Amino acid sequence: MVRIGIISFAHMHAYSYANAVKQLPNAELVGIYDDDRERGERAASTFGAQAYATPEELLENVDAVIICSENSLHRKWVEVAAKYRKDILCEKPIATTVEDAQAMIKACEDAGVRLQIAFPVRFCTPIRRVKAMLDEGAIGDLLAIRGTNHGQMPGGWFIDKELAGGGAVMDHTVHVVDVVRWFTGKEVVSVYAEVDNTIYNMDIDDCGMLSMELEGGIIFTQDPSWSRPRSFHTWGDVTLELVGTKGSISVDAFAQSLQIYDDEAGKLTTQPYTEDMDLELIKDFVEMVETGREPSITGFDGLQAMAVALAAYESAERGGPVTLG
Repeated sequence: MVRIGIISFAHMHAYSYANAVKQLPNAELVGIYDDDRERGERAASTFGAQAYATPEELLENVDAVIICSENSLHRKWVEVAAKYRKDILCEKPIATTVEDAQAMIKACEDAGVRLQIAFPVRFCTPIRRVKAMLDEGAIGDLLAIRGTNHGQMPGGWFIDKELAGGGAVMDHTVHVVDVVRWFTGKEVVSVYAEVDNTIYNMDIDDCGMLSMELEGGIIFTQDPSWSRPRSFHTWGDVTLELVGTKGSISVDAFAQSLQIYDDEAGKLTTQPYTEDMDLELIKDFVEMVETGREPSITGFDGLQAMAVALAAYESAERGGPVTLG
């Protein structure tokens, strides 16, 4: 039985991950630490876990830890967990600066622990099918990719630059960039981006458009905007269109779903009926801890995806393309 702890419920994904741990027969949610004590105690009560007064007390009683704090605090909590030699699943983005991401990776390497980054879209059934088709050469050599990861504006600390590291571009670029790196095995080598605030009246970006080039000359564009209204039936989307020398593939990661009209909620809601990607992510993490294998999604993967988002901000500020690598 793998004993799991969670540090911070600042990010809403913590609730989904906790629920996933509770569903697994080979894992136990032992405890929770949150620097917001009231929030941590509420979460512990909800999930039947112990609320710990300090992160150190939690780490002394678990085999592995999930970190869902504000983005800028990821380094702090990863370094604490590495000191206690615990395997780590860290919410995306890995950090808000390259320096912090590199320090996190080094801390885990020095401690001999494994750092996995939470990119659950890799575990979405349609996305995994596209990966298999590409590996089989179904559309020949890739020429171009168009992606979106639209979402609702989350509010809270997500619109605080110091805590989040950026707005929509930081929040949503990393998901699609990670999937494209996984699909192709290639890195982004240049980024040109337009980043702005045109939807909400706040001092952080809510929309953007990235034009990128991958190794080998593959063209790649992405829209990571917070452009979905609060009445939208899901939090957002992940879509990809891939064009190759022998054909093309279009995929909407969340298209397979039930539509629920709820008079109490006052809007349409959507419930996917494919595998729960958060559950599959947590299942994969627990298996990594059990077997001792390397992470499916490494700290380096997190660093590379975050670096593209940071390059997008630099490009928008400079008004020209930015070269990576």
